[in-house]
Amino acid sequence: MSDLPRKAVTRTAKLAALPLGFAGRATWGLGKRIGGKSAEIVGRELQQRTAEQLFKVLGELKGGAMKFGQALSVFESALPEEVAGPYRAALTKLQEAAPPMPTRTVHSVLEERLGADWPELFVEFEDKPSAAASIGQVHRAVWHDGREVAVKVQYPGAGEALLSDLTQLGRFARLLGPLIPGMDIKPLISELRDRVSEELDYGLEARAQAAHAEEFAGDPDVMVPAVVHQCEQVLVTEWIDGVPLSEVITGGTQEQRDRAGQLLARFLFSGPARTGLLHADPHPGNFRLLPDEKSGWRLGVLDFGTVDRLPGGLPQPIGDSLRMTLDGDADSVYELLREEGFVKESIDLEPDAVLDYLLPIIEPAQVDAFTFTRGWMRSQAARIADPRSPAHQLGRQLNLPPAYLLIHRVTLSTIGVLCQLGATVRLRDELEEWLPGFMPEEELEDEELGEEVSAAEA
Repeated sequence: MSDLPRKAVTRTAKLAALPLGFAGRATWGLGKRIGGKSAEIVGRELQQRTAEQLFKVLGELKGGAMKFGQALSVFESALPEEVAGPYRAALTKLQEAAPPMPTRTVHSVLEERLGADWPELFVEFEDKPSAAASIGQVHRAVWHDGREVAVKVQYPGAGEALLSDLTQLGRFARLLGPLIPGMDIKPLISELRDRVSEELDYGLEARAQAAHAEEFAGDPDVMVPAVVHQCEQVLVTEWIDGVPLSEVITGGTQEQRDRAGQLLARFLFSGPARTGLLHADPHPGNFRLLPDEKSGWRLGVLDFGTVDRLPGGLPQPIGDSLRMTLDGDADSVYELLREEGFVKESIDLEPDAVLDYLLPIIEPAQVDAFTFTRGWMRSQAARIADPRSPAHQLGRQLNLPPAYLLIHRVTLSTIGVLCQLGATVRLRDELEEWLPGFMPEEELEDEELGEEVSAAEA
């Protein structure tokens, strides 16, 4: 019998309690203000209590509800500081931990999937989980050949819970909207529902991780643990230590922040070019900083449950449009956006207005090095979310083609993490190296010719 609450009525009641709880506390706050406490103090108390309830309910339910909380957590840097403060700690908790599955349930899954003699496969097995994810939890162990491994065990009933949660959350997305002002929550939930069901298939995850581990073997910047064993509901991979990115965000040195940010950007753009896959779950719980004698730090990457399959790497129109925007070629940018479906045929926009809308967003690519900050993220969110601004009016007329949905979310999430880190990143270097279309063809030819000459001289 599963310990994961999975009956639709029970889970729906817990989820429904979230917006009702928010409303109830607002009424309580009105009473407190009448009683003499200042609105500012009462507001902070309300937000803190709401954050605590949000973590408690989403963490207990795991499944799609927890996945939704993790998706929200990377966007906290877009919130106004007075709202972000109370939510930051509670949402960040969802990136690293959740209430654990009982030991007897873990053992029963391992026995069912690995056989009654499953303990003989391990020299050691820690019953206490080292991490929890949206559909499973991870246990540290030693494999029978002596390798330290991470054993991911899927929660029984996770599939039903995942899809049920996201369906229920979608029904009252409007009520959850105030958690992230300016963000349309419903498409986020809809996309999560369509995509994360892939995470239930540990076979797909194992193949994606193995492809990355093979490609990045010996890489000086990125480390992906190898797959050791996989079967239904159980995935065993090599263990990696390191500093979780969430700890770098809360207390890392500036050197760690900058290095983590550079490597995160490098992995985002180089991964699709090198493997044909885009790691599509870029929240801090999935990354580690690993000490390295030569480079100082390497980036350890975990959890390949959700990937976007891009056989040719990131689509070239992304690089083309970025380059043309930087060149100020408004007409060409507009024509390309229409061709790709970002501007529907029934919509007519002013090309220069579209360019003005895009330029602030791509500011990090305009300079050699850019410092990502929460303040910059908030200014971008405010510009686009303010109904009175031209950017808001124009943004509402743009369309996001289905082929770009996951790429868009991963890019925004990665930028959110870079802002949480406060990292200074040479983003343009990564775009020139890895993004098809960003470098003009004549410059690429000159660069390749230079490399051939250098090789010949050597």
